[in-house]
Amino acid sequence: MHTDRIPVQGMNDEQDAEKVNKALHDVWGILKAEVSLSKGEALISYDENAAQLVDFQQAIRDSGYDVANYDGPFHGDKQ
Repeated sequence: MHTDRIPVQGMNDEQDAEKVNKALHDVWGILKAEVSLSKGEALISYDENAAQLVDFQQAIRDSGYDVANYDGPFHGDKQ
C-alpha cells in the first residue's frame, strides 16, 4: 500500500469534497481516500501495482478541480 497527499484547489463546500472523494474512489486500485475541505487536500492510500499518483491527480482534474503545486510529495508507504 502506498499513501500520498494531494493538494486540491477549487473546493468550496462539502458537496465539492464529496465529488472529489467519489472521483478518487472510481480509480482502480484505491484503498482509502479522505478529502479534507478545511485543509484543501486529499489523503489517499492505494495499491501502487494498480495505479499511480498521476491517475488520482487526473481524476481530480476530470471532476472539475485543480491539483495545487506543492514542494514535494508525501509518501507514507506501508507494508
